[in-house]
Amino acid sequence: MTSDTSAKFRLFAFDIVYILFSLTMILFIVVFGRPLGKYLDELTFYSIMLLVIIGVSRFVYADRSKKEEAFRLLYPFLLFSLFYIETSGTILLIFDSFQDAGLVAFEKSLFGVNPTLYIDRNYLNVWLNELFSLTYFSYYFMIPLFLLILYLKGRTDIMKSSLTAMASCFSVSFLLFFLYPIEGPRWHFAGEYINNVDGFIFRDIVNWIIANGAIRGGCMPSTHFAIAFIIMMYCLRYYRKVGWSLVPVNIGLAIGTFWGRFHYISDLFIGAIIGLGATLLVWKYYDKSIAKLNNNGSKIKEDLLNVS
Repeated sequence: MTSDTSAKFRLFAFDIVYILFSLTMILFIVVFGRPLGKYLDELTFYSIMLLVIIGVSRFVYADRSKKEEAFRLLYPFLLFSLFYIETSGTILLIFDSFQDAGLVAFEKSLFGVNPTLYIDRNYLNVWLNELFSLTYFSYYFMIPLFLLILYLKGRTDIMKSSLTAMASCFSVSFLLFFLYPIEGPRWHFAGEYINNVDGFIFRDIVNWIIANGAIRGGCMPSTHFAIAFIIMMYCLRYYRKVGWSLVPVNIGLAIGTFWGRFHYISDLFIGAIIGLGATLLVWKYYDKSIAKLNNNGSKIKEDLLNVS
């Protein structure tokens, strides 16, 4: 470790994404939060997040020890859930009610039926319910397993890139939560379902997670599918066999989002677009800029060796 600690103060791209997101949330709350006193908890939270991110960037050195490196690279994963939970306080920041009616009308005009009600009356059975609950449940392991395996393999470059894509995806999604607040079919159609989505293992587990960890609203877009899509794309790029094995899992997860009444089909497609866009932008700009820096660094070292 060098004595020049100022050189160690480095913001990674995912840090910058979350700093910008926190600042954007503070700005939206100040402009639209009425009465402002109602949003003091949210203002405090995002202010603390700014301090946490800057503090980690300043005092946690990835090259000082393995523990610090692990925390520096994995701490964004801890922020994902914290930011998600905090969105519950700003879902109706701009609108005074959920906007499901317009989305439902759009989907009915597109499909001729309300997909969630059509599934309720025609396709539900315990085995399909379990299958799509299992694939939906797989999301909760995707991020930690993906990041942990990359870390153990020493692929910190892919970790930083994918975390930037995921942070960007979450940030855009969390903004859409209140820019177009949707509570989801399980709330909107609560009085119109005639069957339960019954299961014997995974459906019960998913119900428990949703009951204890999900917020009302925050359905547009489906961050579940968006993030799973990003992980699949990274695997297809760097670990092709693993990526192809994730394709059927992601298809099942996609179906599970609306089969389980957590999302509308529209949420799924918007999530896919955001996940795809975030990934392609990171690959085009972030990855290329890092590669250019590495190439320049290698050239400088080579020139120095030649001089010496």
